[in-house]
Amino acid sequence: MEKTIHKAWFVLKIILALFITYAGVQHFLNPDFFVKVVPPFLMDFALPIVYISGVIEIAIGLLLFTNKYQYLGALSFFLLMLAFLPLHIWDVFAENPFTGSQKAAYIRLGIQFVLLAVLWKLKTVYTDEVV
Repeated sequence: MEKTIHKAWFVLKIILALFITYAGVQHFLNPDFFVKVVPPFLMDFALPIVYISGVIEIAIGLLLFTNKYQYLGALSFFLLMLAFLPLHIWDVFAENPFTGSQKAAYIRLGIQFVLLAVLWKLKTVYTDEVV
């Protein structure tokens, strides 16, 4: 039973690694899409923010793919999602949400909290392997 649970977390880790790596690459292929997410008060730095966050996301994905650094990848992914949380909250209250509607913004915010919980658990799953 425990081995099955560990395999499930492994599969989830790979899915999350693919997701974050893909998202990071998209920052370079379609930066205009991500510039829309940057709050107005940071718009002067929008493109550098998009590219830097893309590099960070790709790095996190690569960390998750490794056995040696998967804990660091999970922790980094958690911290990045925590850092992005204000953007999702901002979107909920925006006149024209990036997500397209208030309902979509609320759903995305809810997903953000679920993702944070999953990443926290994933980090703890791989904590023992670091020590």
